[in-house]
Amino acid sequence: MKQASTLEELCAQRIAIIDGAMGTMLQRESLTEEDYRGERFRDVQKLLKGNSDLLVLTRPDIVEKIHRAYLDAGADIIETNTFSAQAISQADYGLEALSYELNVEGAKRGRAAIETFLADGGTGPRFVAGSIGPMNRTTSMSRDVDNPGARDVTFNDVRFAYADQIRGLLDGGCDLLLVETIFDTLNCKAALFAIEEVFEERGSRVPVMVSVTITDASGRTLSGQTIEAFWNSVSHFPMFSVGMNCALGAAQMRPFMEELSQIASVRTSCYPNAGLPNAFGGFDETPESMSESLSDFV
Repeated sequence: MKQASTLEELCAQRIAIIDGAMGTMLQRESLTEEDYRGERFRDVQKLLKGNSDLLVLTRPDIVEKIHRAYLDAGADIIETNTFSAQAISQADYGLEALSYELNVEGAKRGRAAIETFLADGGTGPRFVAGSIGPMNRTTSMSRDVDNPGARDVTFNDVRFAYADQIRGLLDGGCDLLLVETIFDTLNCKAALFAIEEVFEERGSRVPVMVSVTITDASGRTLSGQTIEAFWNSVSHFPMFSVGMNCALGAAQMRPFMEELSQIASVRTSCYPNAGLPNAFGGFDETPESMSESLSDFV
């Protein structure tokens, strides 16, 4: 069989493997406020610890090490460390002006990890997915119970913030875009609108993956949609795949993934986490139990 050179060719041959969580891997590094600040952000007034996206500038070595660990483990697709790297989320740290740069550098770190991996004898192809997270503001829900129409952001606010992020990811060399952990479908639609606008202005396209989050066993997103309603809301967009991630473990995710795979007209993706936290804030899922559940999906 001819070796795949594109994601399309790879998925025609076998199931593609995406990487795992960035946040928990960063937690293992026991990073300090100084790691997040580096020399460049030493005098920033706000605390920066927890702004994981900033590490592509201040600790790129750590970010590349994590990418490499996932490549060594067999991931075909690695996600950039840019989950919250748009102006609206970065405003919490006073760093909204860094949005474009964070995404360029996030993409470059993923690309560098792949190049090093291949140079060391690893096999390809491997792909960089530009991670576009849900942001920390919602266009669908009010924060004020006495004013249902109140919003912190407008559709255009979200659209423009995502467009800047998308330009950075593409300029940094991403092979595809991943709109992920969607809890508010209107935010997702703003991201997809922005993606289409950027594609048109550049005169080129890359594959787009879309991944929704079901928050509990009710099978609904945080903003209240069922899986079928979500798919009907986004199916107009020419995406490469639609799927689910986060919140639920593999066993709990199974019935909703099964439903999505039956109604979606595109490929499906699935990347669960280690289940819901137990009473002590830990996770009962093990690599062995998760792999057993996922093998059943296959």
